[in-house]
Amino acid sequence: MTRPFNFSAGPAAIPDAVLIQAASEMLDWHGSGMGVMEMSHRGKEFMSIYEETEADLRELLAVPAHFKILFMQGGGIAENAIVPLNLSQEGVVDFVVTGSWSQKSFKEAAQFCSPHLAASAQNTKFSTIPSPSQWQLSADANYVHLCTNETIDGVEFHTLPDLKALGSHSPLVIDFSSHVASRSIDWSKIGLAFGGAQKNLGPAGLTLVVVREDLLGKAMKHCPSAFNYKLVADNGSMFNTPPTYSIYMAGLVFKWLKAQTENGASGVAAMELRNIAKANLLYDFLDQSQLYENRIDKSCRSRMNIPFYLRDESRNDAFLAGAKERGLLQLKGHKSVGGMRASIYNAMPLEGVQALVSYLKEFEAKLA
Repeated sequence: MTRPFNFSAGPAAIPDAVLIQAASEMLDWHGSGMGVMEMSHRGKEFMSIYEETEADLRELLAVPAHFKILFMQGGGIAENAIVPLNLSQEGVVDFVVTGSWSQKSFKEAAQFCSPHLAASAQNTKFSTIPSPSQWQLSADANYVHLCTNETIDGVEFHTLPDLKALGSHSPLVIDFSSHVASRSIDWSKIGLAFGGAQKNLGPAGLTLVVVREDLLGKAMKHCPSAFNYKLVADNGSMFNTPPTYSIYMAGLVFKWLKAQTENGASGVAAMELRNIAKANLLYDFLDQSQLYENRIDKSCRSRMNIPFYLRDESRNDAFLAGAKERGLLQLKGHKSVGGMRASIYNAMPLEGVQALVSYLKEFEAKLA
């Protein structure tokens, strides 16, 4: 069965093989007589799913042993409050604002701490990332917050900053919602990473938090128990009922990821090679086009979320209608920035990007 290519920014496409397996196990998981969403989260059946999912994720992302993996709820927006509740100690927190999501994080944190704007790319309409050498970091910040891939604006940190080299001893907190598992991670530079699953890991409902053990136990007294990282870690993400079906689905995605190979690489390394090839194909076409444009500086273009604009925006509706006819779905840009956006996460095959580029060429040729 050939399905349309879904370029949604999230909830996003899930690999066909994962959906087929989930469908086959819907009524009866491995002879248990139950579907996964019917299982007790503390029963042996689900616990086996959970333990394997966590182990596979630790392997895929090469998470060191001194980091805890937490499966939570609330998405990235909730973490904008949960992180300061756990780490800020009601003090100063540095923010580098590179787009819509880090801007939301900065505003939300003001309810719980004293957020300090260390750098912002707003003056370039979020088309660049301020050089770390220019960041105005606080001497006493409890952590430094970055969104390492801006889903709406299409900006990505291709290298994490070394805060120690910048003279800061604060832990680095990253929102990696929209590029987790798309590239390798240097955990030596990170104190905590969080992300919603619905872009690259599976369906909505699951939030991933990976936190260094020494950062646990710092929560404010009024932090809700279910959001206290130490309580969640001490209880193996079972302090309250976790999003069981979303964890199961993410586990199937992790199995799929582990099985992927590309030019001798496997897992996340293989996906990174594919993601580079997909992004290059689309950016190379956009850069030579007379009709379309991408406005992000080449040094920080996202591999996952590629916004682009028709220079003649009166053609937008016709463009989207033609794309839908060809099975190219969810290409309309975010309402806050307009234009178009192609999200090409791990589940998007190269063939999908090739089909998009073919349509872009066809539509432009008709207007020539």
